[in-house]
Amino acid sequence: MHENHNALGVALGLKPTQPVTLVRPHAAHRAARYFIEKFPGTSMYAVKANPSPDLIRSLWDGGITHFDVASIAEVRLVRSLLPHATLCFMHPVKGEEAIAEAYHVHGVRTFSLDSLAELDKIVVATKGAKDLSLCVRLRVSSSHSKLSLASKFGVAADEAAPLLMAARQVADALGICFHVGSQAMSPQAYADALAQVRAAIVAAGVTVDIVDVGGGFPSIYPGMEPTELDAYFEVISRAYEALPVSYSAELWCEPGRALCAEYASVLVRVEARKDDVLYINDGAYGSLFDAAHVAWRFPVALVRETASRARTIPFSFYGPTCDDMDFMRGPFELPADIKAGDYIEVGMLGAYGSAMRTGFNGFTAGDTIIARDEPMDTAYGVTEETPSKVIQLRQS
Repeated sequence: MHENHNALGVALGLKPTQPVTLVRPHAAHRAARYFIEKFPGTSMYAVKANPSPDLIRSLWDGGITHFDVASIAEVRLVRSLLPHATLCFMHPVKGEEAIAEAYHVHGVRTFSLDSLAELDKIVVATKGAKDLSLCVRLRVSSSHSKLSLASKFGVAADEAAPLLMAARQVADALGICFHVGSQAMSPQAYADALAQVRAAIVAAGVTVDIVDVGGGFPSIYPGMEPTELDAYFEVISRAYEALPVSYSAELWCEPGRALCAEYASVLVRVEARKDDVLYINDGAYGSLFDAAHVAWRFPVALVRETASRARTIPFSFYGPTCDDMDFMRGPFELPADIKAGDYIEVGMLGAYGSAMRTGFNGFTAGDTIIARDEPMDTAYGVTEETPSKVIQLRQS
């Protein structure tokens, strides 16, 4: 993989005609170290956020040894890259064949579930294994989060007792897990969820060995500036310590976005301008799925050898396909003199950017290049390049 100092170096040196993904392994390594050193338990990476083999290896090098895998394809991928990693199959609804392969071929021992039917499936697929760690998923509120995960999976805390008791009978270790939703903007999300964990444990009267607080840890985007992650960890630690769990119980978390958002950005070219709309060569069917479909605002910067002196104004983007849905409303603040042929860096795309990319209409990703500069923002310590003067720095 080629390296360059920053987006400007790539734009000037290559003049790329396709989107270029800029990856920053040092940013992923820094995020991994932060969680390993500060989260009061075990941190496992949620692979769905970005299944890049290079990223997975960077996180392993940073100390992440546990991986939340949600499909048999993710199980195979991580096991092929990291033979000694601990894999946890945390999708609550799985095919029996996937469970069997995960257990018998790849050594997976931890499974999530949210129904008695899923419990039966796990028992059958593992042939009544006695070394299972089974995590019952509770349904909790996503009211503090930007993207809800409260409707598809999970059993209500006041209905969980029969499932917890049944799982306890066949599990070597019994866990409770939940997910507060993506991009939780307040630590209160975890305090509220752990209160439901307490209620479920008390109602079931079971010994719990694992409490998994899931993901949802936020990254920084325009208009979304959460408090420091330390505050989340403190709230979780206090609430966990008050739970009626086994003296040897383990605390887990499943960060996805928080570990990989800063890992990547994308360099795009402006193909046309129509008033306050820019036509760019990446979009809703590429790395900007979230910008189109959930109105996610990503940081942007004009990449030009001579810095623009024009005022910034809000733009919307159209992507390269023939589809009207290939539209990102923004607003994306960029200099008013931007024109066709200019390049834009779109930041904080390590989470779900490459993971959601398709080849629709024949538009695919270009090169991937290692960038040695800092990401456009960071939750892991301010540097001279982040965050307040990012546009000027990216242009100079």
